[in-house]
Amino acid sequence: MSISQDTRTDLSAPWNGKLFSDGWTTGSGGPLEVRAPATGKSLGAVSTATGADLDRAVTRARRAQREWAALTYDRRVAVLLEAARLLAGNPARLTSWLVDEAGSGQGKAAFETELVVTELRESAALASHPQGELLRSAKPRMSLARRVPVGVVGVISPFNFPGILAMRSVAPALALGNAVVLKPDPRTPVSGGLALAELLAEAGLPEGLLHVLPGGGELGAALVAHPDVPTISFTGSTAAGRRIGEAAGPLLKDVHLELGGNNALLVLPDADAAAASAVGAWGSFLHQGQICMATGRHLVHSSLAEEYIAALVERARNIPVGDPSDPANALGPLIDAAQRDRVHELVRAGERAGARILTGGRYDGLFYRPTVVDGLTTDNPLWREEAFGPVAPVLVYDSVDRAVEIINDDEYGLSVSVLTADAHRGYELAGRIESGAVHVNDATVDDEATAPFGGVKASGMGGRFGGPGANLDTFTRTQWVTVQSRIEGYPF
Repeated sequence: MSISQDTRTDLSAPWNGKLFSDGWTTGSGGPLEVRAPATGKSLGAVSTATGADLDRAVTRARRAQREWAALTYDRRVAVLLEAARLLAGNPARLTSWLVDEAGSGQGKAAFETELVVTELRESAALASHPQGELLRSAKPRMSLARRVPVGVVGVISPFNFPGILAMRSVAPALALGNAVVLKPDPRTPVSGGLALAELLAEAGLPEGLLHVLPGGGELGAALVAHPDVPTISFTGSTAAGRRIGEAAGPLLKDVHLELGGNNALLVLPDADAAAASAVGAWGSFLHQGQICMATGRHLVHSSLAEEYIAALVERARNIPVGDPSDPANALGPLIDAAQRDRVHELVRAGERAGARILTGGRYDGLFYRPTVVDGLTTDNPLWREEAFGPVAPVLVYDSVDRAVEIINDDEYGLSVSVLTADAHRGYELAGRIESGAVHVNDATVDDEATAPFGGVKASGMGGRFGGPGANLDTFTRTQWVTVQSRIEGYPF
């Protein structure tokens, strides 16, 4: 799909110079200019929020949430299904901003938008999920455990897949009767929040239930610390997640963290090397590698190494990189100069430690070439650290048992891919791998609204995102209720 200039970013949009809190309004934090990373072009400005704006939003959200939770579930279903219908009917309302503001290739933007549509639909189904269970009791009474909304959910979302990584918390939280205060990444305030607010408002979401407050780290910290926001849903870096966990712990808040990953692709000796290289390229280079699930470590058996590396290098050299407004470019820019410099320094550090750059390792502006590096050892910084850029480090192994040890000898545990001609063998290996997800014969980059997604170790804590069970655990609390026909008699 090609996005024409006429359907791209529109400076007359309702959020231009505004934020969303009880409608479109001006925050007290001043303007925030939004720029396209591919061109540096100004896309307009939004308004930012301060702690005072946050206090007002939470107060309003608490009032609105009580009314929303009291509605019958079908009222919530109708809003979410209408939002899905509106977005499916006009995907450019989000894809255009994902391309311009987030630097997404048009294929990635279309894919992400479809994920948002699916999340809305699945969340609508969640609203009619059984509310609890009837319990047995030794007393002559009815005893039940039911799910009730937590109240106000604070959502802090990142820049890389801004639409879906916000909506996967916003939609199920609303479906289950909560209100939401969303702080998108300041680099993607529209595709990560304000465009979603416009969509839900148009779909009939009552005012006061969703507040989108652009701002920086100080505002995020205030949201985490706010006494009337009992649940925080955060997606972002492990370093930021640690700070959130430290701040929320003494406050006894429910915190759900989906963090970084240095994800491994394990190519077994019986795999098809050419097919495996396509999986590896997709996992490392999609959206310039700026994905928590990106393949950051390629472990290839020595019998396939030469063929696999040659095929991966050829694929990397032939991926078109440039302004994503041109549909010919599969990859766009890194989000900003700081991210580019971090990626480049890590590549150079890997080279200084003995790795060999086979292709890439250079950039033009924010456009970083897909990079393949071999000669890795397990102590190389390019192997140990998450690059969050289009970099494919390859390590050659001889023993599958040793490869599994190498995968597990890492602080992260988000997603792992196992490629093999024997799918059952891959399934058996999955039981030995310390990871929140293992995909046999598919890429590390994989997610569905119906699946409970999340990591272990430094990749996350506090539950999962997606699927009815995980979403109920995240966005509701269990309440035990008993009812008996007469007042119980007690001896004193």
